[in-house]
Amino acid sequence: MSPVLAGLYIDGKWRSGDEQLPVINPSTEERLAIVTGGDARAVDDAVHAARAAFGGWSQTTGAARAMILRRIAEGVAARRERLIELQSSNNGKPGFEAAIDVDDVIATFNYYADLAEASDGQQDRAVQLPVEDFTARLRREPCGVVGLIVPWNFPMVTTAWKLAPALAAGCCVLLKPSEVTPLAELELAQIIAASGVPAGVFNVVCGTGVSVGASLSAHPGIAKVSFTGSNAVGVQVMQRAAETVKGVSLELGGKSSLLVMADADLDLAVDLASGGGYFNAGQMCSATSRVLVAQEILEPFLERLVAKARSIKVAGPGNEDAEMGPLVNQAQYRRVVAHIEAGKDSGARLLCGGVRPADQPRGYFLTPAIFTNVPLDSALWREEIFGPVLCVRGFSSQAEAIALANDTQFGLVASVVSRDLDAAERIANALEAGMVWINAPQVIFPQASWGGYKQSSLGRELGPWGLQAFQEIKHVVRAV
Repeated sequence: MSPVLAGLYIDGKWRSGDEQLPVINPSTEERLAIVTGGDARAVDDAVHAARAAFGGWSQTTGAARAMILRRIAEGVAARRERLIELQSSNNGKPGFEAAIDVDDVIATFNYYADLAEASDGQQDRAVQLPVEDFTARLRREPCGVVGLIVPWNFPMVTTAWKLAPALAAGCCVLLKPSEVTPLAELELAQIIAASGVPAGVFNVVCGTGVSVGASLSAHPGIAKVSFTGSNAVGVQVMQRAAETVKGVSLELGGKSSLLVMADADLDLAVDLASGGGYFNAGQMCSATSRVLVAQEILEPFLERLVAKARSIKVAGPGNEDAEMGPLVNQAQYRRVVAHIEAGKDSGARLLCGGVRPADQPRGYFLTPAIFTNVPLDSALWREEIFGPVLCVRGFSSQAEAIALANDTQFGLVASVVSRDLDAAERIANALEAGMVWINAPQVIFPQASWGGYKQSSLGRELGPWGLQAFQEIKHVVRAV
């Protein structure tokens, strides 16, 4: 029998909801657990608890909040192996990927603990005015009760990116985890509950977007919604939030490019293309799924990339040699397969992959796919696939490469591979993206911002910008 887990943590107490959410292991297609989900009433209860707690929590010092954030980081470190196991079983991540996620969570909570502590000395900063008859001071105050809606592709990571700065700012929180991957989030919630955070400051309501997400976005008691997920759902969140003119931060899709210049180190370029397209089975908004390669090195690059893709061990986390896991569920598997079939129908050439591995009869596994000759107006080239699918295209000039990279409704990230660092810097400056890596894998640090241009984002996460996203600006002006 699968365990039944309470999916609601409201006002310092765990409780069960009426909806039953089956949690599936994507590597075996077996049920791991049943999590009970909430509804609009549970959202209302959580918001009322958070609003009641806000007065006290918002008045605590940054140092006091920092102490709790560091306890959370310590709790995550103490349960590191358990959290890796939960992510691997619920999301399908190989162990090394899950370990990267857990370590990122620890780093994020510690970083915002430092910012919270430093904020005590920055409050009420004097503002220089052009006249002597007035004085002014600047305050940054928590915006209130915030709703955090997080996706399934990086359980705990996206939660930490939102939750740590929200708590550091002095906000109270209602978190809605993905109903697809709630197990690691619930374990994290237990750690937070034991950290000393006062009742009502941190609340969790598991559930679907229809039963929980919609009412959270529209609830008049919530001052701001921070959402990470698809563009289609992000538009719905923004529309519902507009009814009460609440703040909104959106981290949405991407269709990013990796630009391989003629002088690039081919082995490095192949490794970066593989990592940018196949990490987390390609289920990343930052996936550099459009690979643009200088025409003069296109053939040797493709030869090496195909060999690399075919060598990747696709297996569940129980296999120590696993380099890429399954897609997260049946719906995502079918969606990616449909895109692959549509790509072939459009005239694109499939060089390898895109099929179930012969040694994996169960689970939502796909071998890494590589397409060439992809029409520029096809869904395969223009839409976010969210699976292990790379599209490779040659270019004849730097200007053409930049134009192809920027020809998209998205603008999240990009990568450049070149031995000429000055040229790479100029290309990075010309790319319409919020993060550009040069000769580097997709490393992300809490100190740097996360977010993009165009339809990829509204606002920024991480760094001091992540903290400011949960603060209001107040100036106090006084006559002398």
